[in-house]
Amino acid sequence: MKILMVLTSHSALGNTGKKTGFWLEEFAAPYYVFKDAGAEVVLASPAGGQPPLDPKSDLPDFQTALTERFKTDKVTQDALANTVKLETVSQADFDTVFYPGGHGPLWDLAESSTSIELIESFNRAGKPIAFVCHAPGVLRHVKNNQGELLIKGRNVTGFTNSEEDAVELTHVVPFLIEDEFIAAGAHYSKGPDWMPYVVEDGNLITGQNPASSEAVAAALLKKVQ
Repeated sequence: MKILMVLTSHSALGNTGKKTGFWLEEFAAPYYVFKDAGAEVVLASPAGGQPPLDPKSDLPDFQTALTERFKTDKVTQDALANTVKLETVSQADFDTVFYPGGHGPLWDLAESSTSIELIESFNRAGKPIAFVCHAPGVLRHVKNNQGELLIKGRNVTGFTNSEEDAVELTHVVPFLIEDEFIAAGAHYSKGPDWMPYVVEDGNLITGQNPASSEAVAAALLKKVQ
C-alpha cells in the first residue's frame, strides 16, 4: 500500500502579514494512521522541501498524542523537510492520495493545475481520494470524467463558515469552502463546530476540521486495504 500526501507550500496569510501553511494535526494524525497500518507514505508539495507549518497549529492548545509523537520522531521530521516536488509524482505509482489542510492550500493547491490534474487522474483511475479541513477547497476547479465539477451533486464537507468566522479569517481567505461548495452544486453538510465529521461519497472522502483528521485517514484506509 502506497499513499501520497500532498502539502501546501504557501505561507502568507493573505495580506495580514501573518504566516500560514499546513496544520500540524492534519498532517501528523493521518501520517501515523497510515504508517501504523504498514503503508509506504510519500510526501509532496508544490515547491518541494520543507512545507510551511501554520505557527498557530504548533501552540499548546492544539497538540495531541500524535503531534507530540511527531515532535520526537526525527525520521518523520526529515521526511517532511524533504518533500518531493508535486510535478514529479504520478498517480500510477500510488493507491490513494490524501491532502492535509491548514489555510495554505486555499491559495496554492486550489489553483494549481498540477494538483488539479493529479486529483483528476486519481479519480479517473477509480482510486480513493481524501481531504480534510481546508484541503477540500483544492477541489474547487477539479472536474469529473464528464467534464463537470467533481463536487457537483456529491456529498462533501469542509471547514464551515462558522468555524472560519470563529478564527476571524472570513474576510482574509480567498474563498469560503461552505459557500463555494454550495454554489458549485455540491451536497454540502456539516456537523457541530470543531467536532469530528466525515463524509464519504464513493471514492471521495472529506473531513470538516482538524478533529476529523484521524477519522478521514481511517476511512481512507478501509478503501485501500
